[in-house]
Amino acid sequence: MNDAPIRRFYDSWPRFNDRLKDAVAGLTQEQLALGPSSAAWPLWATIGHLACQRVFWLCDFAGEPGKETTPFLNAAYHCPGDDDLVNVLDAQQLVSALDATFRIIEQCLDSWTVGSLPEVIRRPEFGPDWVMPRGEVIQRVHDHDVWHAAQVSQTLSAHGLARLDVW
Repeated sequence: MNDAPIRRFYDSWPRFNDRLKDAVAGLTQEQLALGPSSAAWPLWATIGHLACQRVFWLCDFAGEPGKETTPFLNAAYHCPGDDDLVNVLDAQQLVSALDATFRIIEQCLDSWTVGSLPEVIRRPEFGPDWVMPRGEVIQRVHDHDVWHAAQVSQTLSAHGLARLDVW
């Protein structure tokens, strides 16, 4: 069991990513500019942030390869929303970013094993508190995806658009 890949524990994640991409692909620039409130990020920034944080946690923090295949080469310091609300991403760029970053997730789901989840990852270059078990990293990325997808769905629905259907 310790050598088993973790994919089976996250078997709905690929469908979730596909549904998010489908919802994003159909949005116009005006729709991507919508936000849940005037003080909150627009949809494009929330979706871009979701994708960028995959790169931060899996590549920058956990050391997985693949960052160079994404638009987020400096995910630790330059992500949509967090660090950039100027360079607006369109639907095609967002779908491409979701695809590229999900390939990194897929790689982790197939190569990380049940036995590897307790391994502790340390990144002192980010600060003294940057210590986390591998299992917590993948769970954090998953939960982060779900959190922001819920924001996307809520925003779409609040503006009379079809909400995200992940089921």
